Amino acid sequence: MNNMYLRPNVQVEPLIDHWYAWPHLIPPATAARNMTERHAKIMQSYITAPQIHANAVKNPKMLGGPFIDYGGERVQEIKDLLANTLHERACLVALSKALEELDRMLQSKARGESLHPLYAQIPPILKGYVELVYDLNNHPSFRILESLLYRSEFYVRDSQSLMLSRITGDDRPFVLSTPRLPNHEICHLKIPFADETVDYLFSAKLEAKPLGELMERCGVAAPDEQVFHSFFTTQAPQRYCPYLGAGARWRYFGHACILLETPTISLLFDPVLSYTYESGISRYTYDDLPEKIDYVLITHNHQDHVLLETLLQIRHKVRAIIVPRSGGGALQDPSLKLTLESIGFRNVIELDELEMMDFECGSITGLPFLGEHADLNVRSKLAYLVNLRGHKLLFAADSCNIEPALYRNLQRHIGDVRAMFVGMECDGAPLTWLYGPLLTRRIERGQDESRRLSGSNFAQAIEIVNALNCKEVFVYAMGQEPWLNYVMSIKYSSESNPIVQSNKLIETCRERGIVAERLFGEREMLLD
Repeated sequence: MNNMYLRPNVQVEPLIDHWYAWPHLIPPATAARNMTERHAKIMQSYITAPQIHANAVKNPKMLGGPFIDYGGERVQEIKDLLANTLHERACLVALSKALEELDRMLQSKARGESLHPLYAQIPPILKGYVELVYDLNNHPSFRILESLLYRSEFYVRDSQSLMLSRITGDDRPFVLSTPRLPNHEICHLKIPFADETVDYLFSAKLEAKPLGELMERCGVAAPDEQVFHSFFTTQAPQRYCPYLGAGARWRYFGHACILLETPTISLLFDPVLSYTYESGISRYTYDDLPEKIDYVLITHNHQDHVLLETLLQIRHKVRAIIVPRSGGGALQDPSLKLTLESIGFRNVIELDELEMMDFECGSITGLPFLGEHADLNVRSKLAYLVNLRGHKLLFAADSCNIEPALYRNLQRHIGDVRAMFVGMECDGAPLTWLYGPLLTRRIERGQDESRRLSGSNFAQAIEIVNALNCKEVFVYAMGQEPWLNYVMSIKYSSESNPIVQSNKLIETCRERGIVAERLFGEREMLLD
């Protein structure tokens, strides 16, 4: 067969036991809790009342809720998936139960005395994988020895696979609450994420590969050969035109994804990319990435900033990936470094708060990032200050400025900033929307609603502008782009609070002579 290229509109969904893979499904402990406390419960609910799910999916107010989107059909397949999951992943079921038992034991028996006697009461399967600890106020907890857990039977590579299909538009249903079931238009490849075949497959976007070799390496079954063949073409893609100017350029790809380039270096922040297809909204896509990316920078461990679907497709391009240092074993704060290494990234660099890393013609400094994590003790979050050829650019992501003194303190260290990119999704989902499966005790509704995954509002954002004397302000990470709906489930109107708040910021900045806008679709800016 001829050498062929992977088409630019082939959608690739990474799956774990048929569920769309996001960061908490990789680490064994969070994967176990999500399997039993999210996936199993959603499937059981669908089996019991499929029509309720079918009705809920049609209700815009229920967007992003725990409802399976199969129109009340395919119930037997969901039954089979639930039964197979509980049987084949019995070790993860046991791990989830053990984590809950351990937490309850500590809360009932640890009263400030030595924890040493309680090691005998750790559930057997957790022995040697956790350390028991107090905080300074004698509140008991445990620390997971994550790196060891990845080397145990609890990290199941066989659960990982890729689902390929063609995509022709932005109307993509929400994926985090519906398991992916087979159909005649998809090709399901049983390939673990870390396998080198993944890089070989996606490098075919730019370098033609023998189709027969691709089929063999990907393990394509005979019935799937025809649909797999349809994903490839002999037409060569248009080559990327790199930036060759004397200064630098940044391009906005949607949400929090920014590509920053000079002729000698490229930095890509929080990569979440659209595929290439006809659309009424102009955008940059995978086709607009350099052939090599020097640094990918991740601001925090949420699925709209650590999108495995994008990361796996660009892994072969990436020289190094920079992530925030984790808190070291807290269930709610798994290590991003270990997560990415487990799925095949080889050069993962952890950066701490106020730690600087130099590169040719500039530097990257990690800055503290408050809020947006529902008051949980999560360390895996950083804003990044990039000093590039004298231009200071702050990528603040979803930082919620709940303590304005932080930025006044930072200004004394970093000086003024030319441009700030800040997220203002200031309503945010409640604590349990993302972290619910990790909780071992029920939280009251009022507490849940008050603890939000929210970014800065106007008052908080303008304080950052004031403290850092920003000359340019760009609101981003709003989830407005329609190609993000499948992981974001956000629909705004002109009356939506995040739009009202960000409009106020933009108006106030412009009145002061500060360049300001809310980014959407695509944007390019050249720096002298």
